[in-house]
Amino acid sequence: MHFIDGNWRDEGSSEFVSLNPATGKPIWRGKAAGEAEVTAAVAAARAAFPGWAALAYERRHEIAKKFKELVEARKEELALAIAEETGKALWDARSEASAVIAKLGFAHAAYAERTGTRSQPSAGGTAVVRHRPHGVMAVYGPYNFPAHLPNGHIMPALLAGNTVVFKPSEQTPMVGEWMVRLWQQAGIPTGVINLLQGERHTGMALTKQAIDGVLFTGSSATGKAIHAQFAGRPEVILALEMGGNNPMVVSRVNDLAAAVHETLLSAFTGTGQRCTCARRLIVIDWEQSDQFIDRLVKSAEQLKTGAYNESPEPFMGPLISLHEANRLVAAEERLKALGGRILLPLRRPHPDLPFLTPGLIDMTGVEGVPDEEFFGPLLQIYRVKSAEEAIALANRSQYGLSAAILCDDADTCRHLAERIHCGILNVNRQTTGASGSAPFGGIGLSGNHRPAGYYAADYCAYPVASVENPALALPASLPPGMVIA
Repeated sequence: MHFIDGNWRDEGSSEFVSLNPATGKPIWRGKAAGEAEVTAAVAAARAAFPGWAALAYERRHEIAKKFKELVEARKEELALAIAEETGKALWDARSEASAVIAKLGFAHAAYAERTGTRSQPSAGGTAVVRHRPHGVMAVYGPYNFPAHLPNGHIMPALLAGNTVVFKPSEQTPMVGEWMVRLWQQAGIPTGVINLLQGERHTGMALTKQAIDGVLFTGSSATGKAIHAQFAGRPEVILALEMGGNNPMVVSRVNDLAAAVHETLLSAFTGTGQRCTCARRLIVIDWEQSDQFIDRLVKSAEQLKTGAYNESPEPFMGPLISLHEANRLVAAEERLKALGGRILLPLRRPHPDLPFLTPGLIDMTGVEGVPDEEFFGPLLQIYRVKSAEEAIALANRSQYGLSAAILCDDADTCRHLAERIHCGILNVNRQTTGASGSAPFGGIGLSGNHRPAGYYAADYCAYPVASVENPALALPASLPPGMVIA
């Protein structure tokens, strides 16, 4: 259902369903919003904006705090909804639910630190900087984090005084509806948050409206299409957080088990469906390189894949859909055809469902490897002789989201860290799992230099710079050639 101007509406242009990827069975049915519903949602958000923006920040924060408390009280319910609709392992879904709860604390601190009011003495008066909300913000949510990532836009946008039109991924509408129902229960005023369910045409219809900003998390292809659609509309703020062809560099680690552990987490957490997942493992040859790769292959082969409610609990669930599973298998075939050597093949335990086991393919020395984000549990391995080769290979990408370095030598770590191009760089830690107290985003095809996370406050408000005096007074001396009659 859609939530427009404080009312739940079951109207639209066509019906679509959300499937549980672990079973292939429908778990949600609804209608895709058409032009009429999209226009009504934006109009409701526009009408609600003046009152919401004028409301004291403390009151907006109070409503957000109530939302947080409601999520906290129903945390397991949210985790189960995420697991059922995305296929995530339950431990992973619970982690996402916790991130939703934690977001308010970070967003509140960021609002005060990055967009608060500041003043200082200045020539001619007092220099004051204040921040104001943009207006109506369209938030597009991805399927891989259907609660946490849209909440990462919605929470700071609302705190800043913007109103929101939220379009979840068409593959996770159930979680999107669940979230908005809790905002309604938290007492959000009519029209401040609106929900539009739908597929591609709904999202395109929303971008054609008179909105003030687009806050997007998703694929680079979709992000580029949005960017192109807003050419010539500089008045619309675009915050685009997109994917990555992320490198992980490993060299001279003593604890091979720890290195294997961090690599498995980097490549296969969330079934490889995180934008920060490692896609390319770059191994700088050292005495234990072969042993490290052998242990990685054996450990990856033993990762348990299954439905979230299986016992014992799996590490990985299915991909979001058969379409995505088929695309990844086709990608493995393309890499193999180019000359890649399969160390661990992707396997399909259930041919009619989107389960895949982890895949590892050695692409060392292969020419013409496409610079693509293969969104799933497929890790490419490259062996190089030196740190310089590793840096060149890591940077051989149009993307620049995340990277990681596993190495016990401090000088090597520093050398690599200073030269790898990315927005998120971890040392002796996996590529995934960013801190909520830090910015989140990348460069190149990974984003448009408006990082989310702690810096979301920056794109949810604009600064107003003033020079102010308590009263008007004539200066002691006038400019040459001026006479006041």
